[in-house]
Amino acid sequence: MKLLTKISHSFCKRLLHTELKTDKTIHWIKPEGFKTDINLYNCLLKSKFPLILKNKNIVTWYMCGPTLYDSAHIGHASTYVRCDIIRRIMTNFHNLDVILIMGLTDIDDKIINRSQTIDRSWKDLTLFYEEEFFRDMKLLNVTKPYMSCRVTDHIDQIIKFIENIFKKDAAYLAKDGSVYFDTLKFGNYGKLRQCQEENHDSIKKSSLDFSLWKAAKKNEPFWKSPWGNGRPGWHIECSVMASEIFGSQIDIHSGGIDLAFPHHENEEAQSCSYHGTEQWINYWIHTGHLYSKGDVKMSKSLKNTISIENFLKENSANEFRLLCLMTHYRKDLEFSEDSMQLAVSTLKKIENFISDCRSYVSGELNGGCIDESFLLSNLNKTRETIDAALANDFNTPEVINSIVNLIKIGNKMLQQTSEVAQTRNPTAVAIVSNYLSTILAKLGLENFNTTEENQFALTKIIENFVAFRKSIRNKALEDPKDINTLKMCDEVRQNLLSCGIQIKDQRDISRWSFVKK
Repeated sequence: MKLLTKISHSFCKRLLHTELKTDKTIHWIKPEGFKTDINLYNCLLKSKFPLILKNKNIVTWYMCGPTLYDSAHIGHASTYVRCDIIRRIMTNFHNLDVILIMGLTDIDDKIINRSQTIDRSWKDLTLFYEEEFFRDMKLLNVTKPYMSCRVTDHIDQIIKFIENIFKKDAAYLAKDGSVYFDTLKFGNYGKLRQCQEENHDSIKKSSLDFSLWKAAKKNEPFWKSPWGNGRPGWHIECSVMASEIFGSQIDIHSGGIDLAFPHHENEEAQSCSYHGTEQWINYWIHTGHLYSKGDVKMSKSLKNTISIENFLKENSANEFRLLCLMTHYRKDLEFSEDSMQLAVSTLKKIENFISDCRSYVSGELNGGCIDESFLLSNLNKTRETIDAALANDFNTPEVINSIVNLIKIGNKMLQQTSEVAQTRNPTAVAIVSNYLSTILAKLGLENFNTTEENQFALTKIIENFVAFRKSIRNKALEDPKDINTLKMCDEVRQNLLSCGIQIKDQRDISRWSFVKK
């Protein structure tokens, strides 16, 4: 009879919990603060809503970083590059000061298992992959976070955080020595996903409950706590590190869409409980998955990943960033030969146009018929479209489409060879070229608008060398027997191409531009 009563009581609690999830109206609290020009998708409202900041022109942003047990792959990279694009839009187009903190998971089941498998200490393992991760991010031109935080540097704060949740009767100690968050005590649980009860674990009050502190197992690293030896649960780590810096309210929290539930859900629940607030994060940014062709998610468990290092052996960081720009950050991104080829060809089209504009302005490119009024009118329309797109939930596909359309108009004028009298207008061409270079540089594409002194010096060196080579080549062209000099000029051209500098010879004129190695 006691057993039946116990089962019945457990069932009623789970049923009540499920009803809370299905009957409850998920709500979002409009933040108090300063309204921006940005409309951001709100996953709770399922619609776009103005971004309102706690402090004027300042964005507090916490981002889930890597679990440091293996190399990052391009699926991870797509999330970080897309978030970097959003960060750059906020900073470079809306003049917002973004304070971005990234959490680094350096203790976890996967880390422990990997360290035991390869017989390497977990500390050495995580430090190795942390260094590799930030090296990969630098190669992808992802802006470094203001600060990165390791979990193991915050163990004391994590323990105090859990103690506070205990005092509020929102956590309990299970019979295995682990501490769990009691989701039945948190009435707003499920705001990020309407969830249902699944396989119930007998040591927990509800299958929705999640670990705050995991009891130590044999041959695993542990720390002392009021509940016995153990280590933090995954979800509590981000809550503590983010709260330690930003406190009880944060403007933005980001990660891949796979983290929305249960990770971000659990972060929100325990943080609201700790801070005694109904809303800890005001806006969630979730990026879509990167898929291989055939709608297969790229993941280590499926063994279909491509490391960032291997990807960059065949493609450039600019090509990958453009691939990300061509698909909205909330949408899934297909990685295939076709999608990469489209990104490569689009980037080449942009690079060639800007190179031709510079050649035209300098007088090295003859021909063309520039209709200044029409060109600048289309530039203004492009500018308006891009500004509106960037403020509309960071609609980068529309930005790229607008750029490509403007290039089509510009190319048609530069390449016009009709009998109509040619009209040179280098000023209008320079204005268009400069605008495009600036936009692309602000979005994180490299080598489009560099102003550093060393870049200026390099440009002057290349120009002087190309001019010297041109004079040697032109002299050799005057002597039909001087084949060796022409061969040497061709060899120099090939050598420079391997360094990312392309020389184009047209009769007695030589032009150069930066290209992908």
